[in-house]
Amino acid sequence: MEATVAERGQITLPKAVRDALGLSKGSVLKVELDGGRIVLSKHVDDAISRVRGKFALDDPGRGQGP
Repeated sequence: MEATVAERGQITLPKAVRDALGLSKGSVLKVELDGGRIVLSKHVDDAISRVRGKFALDDPGRGQGP
């Protein structure tokens, strides 16, 4: 599959890709560079991670032995 970069730097993801990942208007993608490659990943809104982060302890020595 191919996508063409438009004048303003935008690309359109092929419909097959959008459908396979369940992407729709407003979907958030993570963009990373890997050498000469662009890697797009679907952002997963992980509610468990958000809750876990709210209740993380501020003890820097947590989990370390005596």
